[in-house]
Amino acid sequence: MVKTTTEVRKAFLDFFESKSHKKISSGPLVPSNDPTLMFANAGMVQFKNIFTGQQSRPAPCATTVQKCIRISGKHNDLENVGRTSRHHTFFEMLGNFSFGDYFKEGACRFGWDFLTEVLGFEKDKLWVSVFKGDENAPEDTEAIKIWTEMIGVSPDRILKGDTKDNFWSMGDTGPCGPCSEIMYDRGEAFGEASLENGERFFEVWNLVFMQYMVETPGGPLLSLPAPCIDTGAGLERIVSILQGVDSNYDIDLFKPLVALGGELSGKKYGDNSEDDVSMRVIADHARMAANLISEGIFPEKSGREYVLRRVMRRAIRHGHRLGIKDLFFHKVALKVVEEMGDAYPELHERKDLIERICMQEEERFRQTLNKGLELLSCNSEWIAEDDKKFLPGKIAFDLSATYGFPLDLIEVIGEEDGFLIDVEGFAKAEKDHKEISGAGKIGDAAVSSSFMEIFKKLGETEFCGYDSIKTSCKIVALIGGNNNIVDSLKEGESGFAFLDKTPFYAESGGQIGDKGTLVFDGGEASVEDVAKPVSALFAHKITVTRGVIKNSINAMALVDENRRKDIARHHTATHLLHYALRAVLGKHAVQKGSRVAPEALRFDFSHFEAVSDEQIEEIEKIANDLVLNNFEVKTTVTTMEEARADGAMALFEENYGDRVRLVNVGDISKELCGGTHVVRSGDIGSIHITSESGVAAGVRRLEAVCGSAALSFVNEKRKIIKTACDHLKSSEGDLVVKLENVLNKEKVLLKEIETLKRNLAGKSKDLESEAREIKGVKVIGAKLQVGDPVTLRESADNLKMKIKSGVICLGGDNGGKAAIVVSVTDDLTDRLHAGKLIKEVSAMIGGKGGGRADMAQAGGNDLSKLDEALKSIYNLVETTLT
Repeated sequence: MVKTTTEVRKAFLDFFESKSHKKISSGPLVPSNDPTLMFANAGMVQFKNIFTGQQSRPAPCATTVQKCIRISGKHNDLENVGRTSRHHTFFEMLGNFSFGDYFKEGACRFGWDFLTEVLGFEKDKLWVSVFKGDENAPEDTEAIKIWTEMIGVSPDRILKGDTKDNFWSMGDTGPCGPCSEIMYDRGEAFGEASLENGERFFEVWNLVFMQYMVETPGGPLLSLPAPCIDTGAGLERIVSILQGVDSNYDIDLFKPLVALGGELSGKKYGDNSEDDVSMRVIADHARMAANLISEGIFPEKSGREYVLRRVMRRAIRHGHRLGIKDLFFHKVALKVVEEMGDAYPELHERKDLIERICMQEEERFRQTLNKGLELLSCNSEWIAEDDKKFLPGKIAFDLSATYGFPLDLIEVIGEEDGFLIDVEGFAKAEKDHKEISGAGKIGDAAVSSSFMEIFKKLGETEFCGYDSIKTSCKIVALIGGNNNIVDSLKEGESGFAFLDKTPFYAESGGQIGDKGTLVFDGGEASVEDVAKPVSALFAHKITVTRGVIKNSINAMALVDENRRKDIARHHTATHLLHYALRAVLGKHAVQKGSRVAPEALRFDFSHFEAVSDEQIEEIEKIANDLVLNNFEVKTTVTTMEEARADGAMALFEENYGDRVRLVNVGDISKELCGGTHVVRSGDIGSIHITSESGVAAGVRRLEAVCGSAALSFVNEKRKIIKTACDHLKSSEGDLVVKLENVLNKEKVLLKEIETLKRNLAGKSKDLESEAREIKGVKVIGAKLQVGDPVTLRESADNLKMKIKSGVICLGGDNGGKAAIVVSVTDDLTDRLHAGKLIKEVSAMIGGKGGGRADMAQAGGNDLSKLDEALKSIYNLVETTLT
């Protein structure tokens, strides 16, 4: 009998494969095809472009187990995680999909048969719901007929729901339709038979019948010519029923994680309800963290990265609440790897990275956690309202921005300590902060309707650029400068050309697009860039340089060969650098992003500290040794499973299909890659790393050059060295020694200058004797022959020690500008503030300044008013003391 989580996953995929569904791996948690989504929150996300017609279907029908996260917008489940039996941030969604193949009958039959025949659900425990209709769409009588007459469900076990419960839409526009839910009846002990009674009727599977299309917001429902099916069943929910437990946290996948929380805290799960909540939160959040990190999302200050940080810190806070003193979160995340790594191999592949990131984030948060809690306990600013105590929103936001305390975490602390949050004030402070910092948000990347229209007509472009850099082709569509479809473009006009086949590489995977020429009868056009605005539709950005280019004419497509070769050198070099980085820094150093161009490459990778000069040298040596070995670079098209078995590395930023392109450099480097490469590694010439820098927390960047760009780099360095040798009258071999001698002499001379300045300032006047007494306070206002701020401050400090009590205002010429220092002895700072005095004095020299109560300095452009400004200190002190 199928019972464990692993068994249910496998049984589901096996069942639908046996029903002619194509098994497809989970899409990434960060959708590459939908910038409106922060995370994949349903199984259909990776197929959205297929449902909307932007992408060709991989097969008539498909099946997946999709990793999902629901934590934002209307799906904000975070505050309920750990407190209810079903809420999670991360979960797995079982799904089967039909892209114009079977429809309602097939979806209902497959769902029913899997639950009853494969999993063994009792038929009389299963109820279904259907759409009851509204003013826009009729009752789903077809689904009712299927359930009752074809499946055999009793009519009294069919519940009817409204638009909220039983009608699904992708958004304001797009495909939509009624849905039917299969529910598990937990019995009369859980209440009446009502669709709203979620405790009794436990949703198991949602079948969405996409039969309509809405073209404009608020527009009518139009029938789709090829209706589709999108279904989703929560894995954890199904397993909880099979294993006879009331909570998802009690299933086999969760129990080891929850138990580990108890073990680490020395507490037993089940003894205390609040402790149980904390253990469940830690278990859930570790699942989300491990899976996100495995896909290259690291905790940071904004966007998806901030959501991850927020969740990780929430879990760490619950660990702190349980009394766990040592770093612990990485241990729970590694348990996630152990439990889920067979289903999602990227967890095993990036195990070290997951551990390192979790430890680093917990170390950072623990450094601020106690300080933040101390600030809360010592806070004296509270808002009292209706016998309730509120923490001001600005203070709450400061805790969030400065100490990394998310709002919901402060609310949890408030529940424990008896205060609420001024949420409106928090929102205002956050809004003000975003306006100042210019923080953005994930938004919709709109695709021109013209591109969509062309894609629907032509489909994907045939790419022949791996084997050839020139080909005869046909112009099949044109877009003009105003993004409208046109029949022709004249000389001097720019737009986009679409070909029936192309040798031009379109920008993707970090590699920029090709350039070149389109030659046609009576003219030609320069190809300035190539992109894929929709799926694999290649849009060639062109400018007509001669003649008129027309739709439907034949042309010759010519890629700039030298530029393509330079790009290929740099792209293969990224693979070699990736290998070398992992060899020197460790397996955690995996690619986070790249840019491959003809003149240089940029390579971002996960690492936690600056790469040393010695490590850079070793990385460069390993990469160039691979170049010198002149390995053959081979490409093969295979399945993801076969590529992984062969040791191939998949990259964070890529969304791979079922068939993948594997690039091998000898037997050393093996990566999944769709880019263009050299024939042998020796074609690269040489690799020179030009810089190493930090990009974000846990992410470093290398920049490097190859081939002719490397030669130019070396020549430029040689010119710099020669110029330095000429200036120092040195040979290259003696250059470093000569330079060190010059720098040492400079240090000696600078010390002598400083000594001379101090001596000169000390001899300029007997300033102590010139002090005036104003209302019992000694005041000195004088100009020194040396005017740099350091000397002025030192002179003022010396005078303070001599006069014991008083106010000193010194100034001088600092490179053609006026500089002033005001110093007040400690016994007078409650009556005279140096920072306030200098604001008045500095205004006379056209400047401004400020500082502490005992010391302040200022500068100004009007040197002619310096004497007058220094003398003003006497009247200013007298006025202040009045």
